[in-house]
Amino acid sequence: MPAHVLILGGTAEARSLAADLAARPGIRVTTSLAGRVARPGAVAGEVRIGGFGGAQGLADWLRTHHVDALVDATHPFAETITANAARAAAATGVPAVVLRRPGWRPVPGDRWYDVPSLAGAAEVLPGLGRRVFLSTGRLGLAAFAHLADLHFVVRSVDPPDPPLPPDTEPVLARGPFTVADETRLLRAHRIDVLVTKDSGGEATAAKLTAARELGLPVVVVRRPPLPRDVPAVPDTAGVLRRLGLGPA
Repeated sequence: MPAHVLILGGTAEARSLAADLAARPGIRVTTSLAGRVARPGAVAGEVRIGGFGGAQGLADWLRTHHVDALVDATHPFAETITANAARAAAATGVPAVVLRRPGWRPVPGDRWYDVPSLAGAAEVLPGLGRRVFLSTGRLGLAAFAHLADLHFVVRSVDPPDPPLPPDTEPVLARGPFTVADETRLLRAHRIDVLVTKDSGGEATAAKLTAARELGLPVVVVRRPPLPRDVPAVPDTAGVLRRLGLGPA
């Protein structure tokens, strides 16, 4: 049984795992948050905010704080920290596991356009619509900044970071959202195309159902690949098994 578990967090699964581990006697759990959200939700156990300074900085932290297991439960698009975590685990010999919820899959009625990146999404948008609901978060909007002829509704928890498209309408809100919520937003803003990252999970899937019911095209940015030689599991139960723990 690990004595100290470091969770690289920021997702609902990370919070759930931290709560489970913090409730178990003899286990110290620390969740690390990047600090990109001004008011993150409550997390059980110890919490640290901010980066480590790359793979070497994370490896040093693992050694200094005597971490026995590393869980990467970051967002599926947190490519840099996932790569750094894999390198730090390999350098220190700390067992590591990646917690990644399954990605979304289209169902009958969906009009999805798969693209490999935000830049790829920007390329296909002009042919799909003029009023865009951009639900990819507040970072990376520079990929769309040159699209001056499109109107963008950008939803994020905190104000989006520039550079932004010239015609941008921010919507500050924190999920989860229901299908009714998403349908109202799409209708109120007269949206004719949705852009989303394949974050997976139920918490942000309502927009896909709303788009399907309204017959809207959806541009889906697919996930970056995971590093080699790091096991990945789809849920907290899988992490607990990797840690040698059963249900609480």
